[in-house]
Amino acid sequence: MIAELGLGALWLAAALALLQLVLSALGLGKGRAELLSGVRPVAVAQAVLIALSFGSLITLFLRSDMSVLLVAMNSHSAKPWLYKFAGTWGNHEGSMLLWVTVMGLAGALVALLERTLKRETHMATLGAQAAISLGFYAFLLFASNPFARLNPAAPDGQGLNPLLQDPGLAFHPPTLYLGYVGLSVAFSFAVGALLTRTVDASFARAMRPWVLGAWVLLTIGITAGSYWAYYELGWGGWWFWDPVENASLMPWLAATALLHSVTVLATRDALRAWTIMLAVVAFSMSMVGTFLVRSGILTSVHAFAVDPERGTFILGLLAIYIGGALALFGLRVGTVREGRQFEAMSRETLLVVNNLLLTVILGVVLVGTLYPLMTEAFGHKVSVGPPYFNAVAGPIALVLMLAMVAGPLTRWRRDVPRVVGGRMLWPTGLMLGTASALAVAAWGRIGVLPFLGLVVAVGVALGSLIPLTKRNLRRTPLFTYGMVLAHLGCAVSLGGMAAESAFTAEKLVAMQPGESVEAAGWRVRFDKVMPLAGPNWVAMQADMAVSRGGDETFLHPQNRFFSDPPTNTTESAILTTWRGQLYIVLGDRLEDGRWQMRIWWKPFVTLIWLGGFMIAAGGVLTLIGRERRGWMLKVRKIRAGEWA
Repeated sequence: MIAELGLGALWLAAALALLQLVLSALGLGKGRAELLSGVRPVAVAQAVLIALSFGSLITLFLRSDMSVLLVAMNSHSAKPWLYKFAGTWGNHEGSMLLWVTVMGLAGALVALLERTLKRETHMATLGAQAAISLGFYAFLLFASNPFARLNPAAPDGQGLNPLLQDPGLAFHPPTLYLGYVGLSVAFSFAVGALLTRTVDASFARAMRPWVLGAWVLLTIGITAGSYWAYYELGWGGWWFWDPVENASLMPWLAATALLHSVTVLATRDALRAWTIMLAVVAFSMSMVGTFLVRSGILTSVHAFAVDPERGTFILGLLAIYIGGALALFGLRVGTVREGRQFEAMSRETLLVVNNLLLTVILGVVLVGTLYPLMTEAFGHKVSVGPPYFNAVAGPIALVLMLAMVAGPLTRWRRDVPRVVGGRMLWPTGLMLGTASALAVAAWGRIGVLPFLGLVVAVGVALGSLIPLTKRNLRRTPLFTYGMVLAHLGCAVSLGGMAAESAFTAEKLVAMQPGESVEAAGWRVRFDKVMPLAGPNWVAMQADMAVSRGGDETFLHPQNRFFSDPPTNTTESAILTTWRGQLYIVLGDRLEDGRWQMRIWWKPFVTLIWLGGFMIAAGGVLTLIGRERRGWMLKVRKIRAGEWA
């Protein structure tokens, strides 16, 4: 009965999404207020029903109901409860149901909380959100039913992919989906504003929290996913430019550009057309990512679907939504009045440069991701990997970081080049000093990009702090601290990336128990190998003693075997210090009894993820600060009216 309850709730939610769209369209088209008044309660009811449907699927997984095909294909009764719970979205159908659930809940929040938009724009936004949801409801009900029954019921399930049996599954996909759906809301706001011809600062202020929230969640999801892959896959890298990794990076790049653009529109009433276009592009990239992951055209540990028909369905949705939005933009862009003007030397100009560079990087990643797929369609297999992305996107990213230094040091509307140059004196001097020191200490031993990355990182770090100088820090707005922290996080991440690329040391050895080896100043002793049993796996675990001029620390890398489904995985052992990480992977046993070992020393690699979370924390501070200021302004207006 639980499966039938979930499926029934899914059908009813889809019906309410259709009703929400019809009420919005008819109410706006005929100017009938009574129809528009029904849009909000329908959006809330839809959210309740889709939440009930998703809750039913979670219950089926927790109960290990093997009469449901999705549970039998992606779970096992012997799995720990966390992986049964997270396994709900560790598959194609469940992840798409999570997607529409978050979309429905987001629509309800827009219906309940948004009070600053004009009524017509608000209703058009809810109508656009219903139209997006309706397509995904159709996809679930007709192509990816998560509640399909299996008759007779399976004796037990096939199990979850062992690479996904990690706590990271509990938070990495949900944060990404929350980010994607946040971009869908921004897209709906843009469509609503175009339909009602109200592209102005008030529209941007209403959209900005959703863009900022989506950007924060995407940042957290990408950062956490990078570290999850780093320690789980055992290859020692933090980013491989995998097509599915790129599928999450592209929406983030577009969202970053959109965030800066919508901030300019909200505070300075400029970049109106830019903001609308970037909202369309950001959601387009999330749709492209959905297509790549679920179309079956990619073979990746991250990819879900292997059914091309589903990919065709998603491609059709992409064409309808994005093609329709671009057509609407083309028809209505002439009605988008130009915002306030600004001089060539101004913060607005540098933000436009920032957006252009982000868009160029987005184009580089998009082309590099899709090009092998296009060539394969014509019978030619081409591999596009890190050498292309690093060589092409890397220099552009460094220029972007330099623009990030200058932006906050430049005034709005108009500034004087000579004065801006004076403000840039300290960051420029620090970068030149760092370049000189690195050239003396490590010339010829590190690549050009890591060298430039370290130089630019110190300049960005100092430049991000300068806006706090000559300020009363107690009266500085919270969103200013958020900007500073986010930019400082970019510098920290860039420094970690450059240091890891420049100074990582790797050693591949074959060792007998009792032998020792030196690696990058570390003494690594292989003590023994012993069998170990987990809740649903068995393993061979190595005991390693490591030291670097002090006390020994013990690490325990493993080779694991999962029986359901039969899979071998490696569990890396990582020692974290303030200077970096020692990373050890246990390989196979050779015929002579020795064991293969891969040992890395990665200086300051943890700065990559520390910086990522600093960026997200800066976004959270900015969101709180902006919303707090909005509420304070409302309170002041109310009090002024009462006192008058």
